[in-house]
Amino acid sequence: MGFQPPEMINKDSPVPLYYQIENILLKWITQHLKPGDLLPTEKELCEAFGVSRIVIRQALSELANRSMIRRKRGVGTVVIKPKIDEYLVSKLTGFYADMKSQGLEPVTKLLSKNLIKANELLAYYLGLDVGEKVFEIRRLRFVRDEPILIVINYIPEKFCPELLDEDLERQSLYEILESKFKIELVWGERTIEAISAGPDDSKLLQVKRGAPLIFLRSITYTHNNVPIEYYEAKHRADRTRFVTRLFKTSNLEAWDLEQILNKELKLTKVFNKIFDAR
Repeated sequence: MGFQPPEMINKDSPVPLYYQIENILLKWITQHLKPGDLLPTEKELCEAFGVSRIVIRQALSELANRSMIRRKRGVGTVVIKPKIDEYLVSKLTGFYADMKSQGLEPVTKLLSKNLIKANELLAYYLGLDVGEKVFEIRRLRFVRDEPILIVINYIPEKFCPELLDEDLERQSLYEILESKFKIELVWGERTIEAISAGPDDSKLLQVKRGAPLIFLRSITYTHNNVPIEYYEAKHRADRTRFVTRLFKTSNLEAWDLEQILNKELKLTKVFNKIFDAR
């Protein structure tokens, strides 16, 4: 019996057939396949969806542009590891929300959680007095069973005294702060630099010592510019790419900003195809 698609297309819909097939296959790949798995042949896909080869080829081309598949001569169409997109100028979301928005299921391993005293640097970043209590949460984040980043979050105890009682592996930290502790996250500042993996980094991220990492530092603020969180994150450079938007004017209405943030990023879509799996 041939390939049975997880869902069928609607030929009466105004949505192009190739686009419907692209999204059906995208969902199927992200939920059920792994890198190295083969997709059905073009002929099998044509028969399964009841469309022409031109439609199937366009759908597969779009998936290739998104770094989801690669066609190998003599082998077929293979699922590959796409680079993970994270957004710099966008809605203020964490890693968990970024991954979910791409149809990926992030997994978190809690490495440690402690209540510490703020040193001079932490006190400066978080607007505290030296010695005030701060939660230190250290986690390792995975996508498709592959370690992607190490992150350490520092949050003042006074804003959420019961934070360490929460499940910090299966919940988004930002969602906990907003839903449980009613802390509205408003904006953040972030720096990015390239560093080399040290001994602990290489062990946790499964890369060679000295491998390139992308190092982020970030402060997140609530209303009245009150700092609520400082974090440091080390991302594998071979598995991560950052996407940004640029604004020439600050005179934007909320509606305009929402439209911009939801608009398709054409440059990102086109250049997805250059990021082959390593």
